[in-house]
Parts: sequence; C-alpha cells; structure tokens
Amino acid sequence: MHRNRLFFIVLTILLCVQWLLPQTGHAAEQTDTTYEDRFTLYKTTETLTNVPWYYLAAVDTYERGLRKALRDRDEEQGLISIFYSPSQWAGPLNPDLGDTNPLSISVFGGVGMDGDGDGIADRFNDADILYTFAHFLEKYGFKQEDMRIALWEYYKREQSVNIVQSHAKTYKTFGHLDLHKHSFVMPLHANYSYRSTWGAKRGWGGRRIHEGTDLFAGYGVPIQSASYGTVELIGWNNYGGWRVGIRDLDNNYHYYAHLSGFEKGLKKGDVVKAGQVVGYCGSSGYGKPGTQGKFPPHLHYGMYRDNGVTEWSFDPYPLLKSWERQAYKDRKK
Repeated sequence: MHRNRLFFIVLTILLCVQWLLPQTGHAAEQTDTTYEDRFTLYKTTETLTNVPWYYLAAVDTYERGLRKALRDRDEEQGLISIFYSPSQWAGPLNPDLGDTNPLSISVFGGVGMDGDGDGIADRFNDADILYTFAHFLEKYGFKQEDMRIALWEYYKREQSVNIVQSHAKTYKTFGHLDLHKHSFVMPLHANYSYRSTWGAKRGWGGRRIHEGTDLFAGYGVPIQSASYGTVELIGWNNYGGWRVGIRDLDNNYHYYAHLSGFEKGLKKGDVVKAGQVVGYCGSSGYGKPGTQGKFPPHLHYGMYRDNGVTEWSFDPYPLLKSWERQAYKDRKK
C-alpha cells in the first residue's frame, strides 16, 4: 500500500512539473500529449519498481503492435496497450472475472494489482496495468539478461523477446518516444522508378511470389532506412544478395535487398533513425556470396509484420507512395 501511495504522489508531482515547465526543443513540436503522458507513466513506474522505463515502453509498444495484428484484441482504451485477459487478471478460478479487489484477485491466482493507490485493481486502468507488468519483471532482476529471462517466461517465444529488446535499445538510444516517423527509401534527387510488384510470380529458387516492391535506380544510389529501429540482420542472402533487415517500433521488419554494399560501419544490433543511409543500390543476389549482375540494379524493399505467433509479408507500395509524397512536402518547407 505504501508503494501505491508513493506512485500516486510521484505521478502527481511529475505531471505538475511537466505542466509548469516551458515546452521547448523536441517536445514543443508535439500537438498531442500522448507521448509525454506515456513517458510520465513509464518514468513513474520506473521510480517505484526500478524497472528501466525503456523496457516498459518496449513491452507496451510491442503489445500495441499485437493489438493491430490480432483480431481477438480490442484497441486500448487508455495510454497503455499491455493486454491481460479477464482470467489472467482476476484469476482462472475466480467466479467474478470482472473482479477489481486486489485481495480476492490474489486469492484466486490473478495477476492484477492496484498501481495508483485507489484500492482497486482495474484491468483498464493505465497505472494498474503498467505497475502489474513491472512487478512481474522486477522479480527477475534488472540486468539485460534478467529482463530477457523474464520476457521469455512471459511470452514463451524467442522472437518476441528479441523484438522487445530491440525496442528497448531504440528507446534507450534516443531517450524519447516520438520515434514513429518514416522516410522515403531513396533520395528524391536520385533517378529512380517503381510500381507495385508485390505478389508477382518469381521463378529463381523455386516457384514463389514477389514479397516486396522493386525500386529501379543506378548503382550506388544511397538506400535510406524507412524507419527508426534496430538492425536485425545484415549480410548475404542467396535470394536477396547483400541485404539489411531493420525492425521498427511497430513490430515491422523492413527488408532492403540486392545492395551493392552497406554503409561503412553498419552492423547487426545498430540503432538507426529514419532517413539514415544503410546501403547502396546494386544487383547482388541469386547465387553464392558475391554474385552480381543477374538483373538490372534495383532495391528490393519488403515489409513483414509480426503478430506474436508468426510473421508475414504485406504490400509496401502504398506506404512507399505515402512516404514519397511526404518527402516532397517536407522539401518544399
């Protein structure tokens, strides 16, 4: 109970300070306070539990992506997207799955906790949800490997653990939450062309569909990251040649293939920002490492969405057109 009262006091102080401080720098660009309000919740919970804010943000972001990808989850009602089913929250044997009493929830083996000191454990209350998950994490310790073990115990899936840790690294690197902006994948001044090619037949390596959009350009045209995120894979692939794979904060995997080379120093695990050069257009692939020139130089750009169980490709063409239009608007400013 002492912890819950402390949570309420700290949260109130932080909100007052945030309101009183002048809005300068990056925060001044925000017209919506969603990022700031979430950040306040993360930092307050970090103060109470010692769980780093960027891990709380990473889990919340990962779960927000799951809500978009899974049909059995409604959109979040508040700021926090971490999902608990009624039986998880109240306890599998609880006759009242809408129970909000922390004591009876505990008796029936539920996980729900009171996070804001009001004596209620509400499955739809942001502070209660975040405090409940942070309490789970803190039992395992606070080192990176401790967090990895805790995440494995929760999700029972290696890829889910990897994605959450990727998100945490991105948030820790930049120190704020507004990291969902995108960039077009080539400089606007480059001589390039593209059209929708997703789903077309491909013959090399067996019958398969084309899982991406081809953007044709000259050798050496810079290839830019479409998103903020972490380099998940980099190196040779028999189909894609020299390729880079980047995981963004919407749980999407961005695949840049047939490159002539990578940006100097880029390696697996690096955190990148939208618009950062990651490689250069080429014609590598369709063979053993180093194979070049089996087709005209172009970028194969693919996107894959993770839903917590599996991953599948989707047509990136509409997003490419949207990012290209935005890039032209930004250039006119």
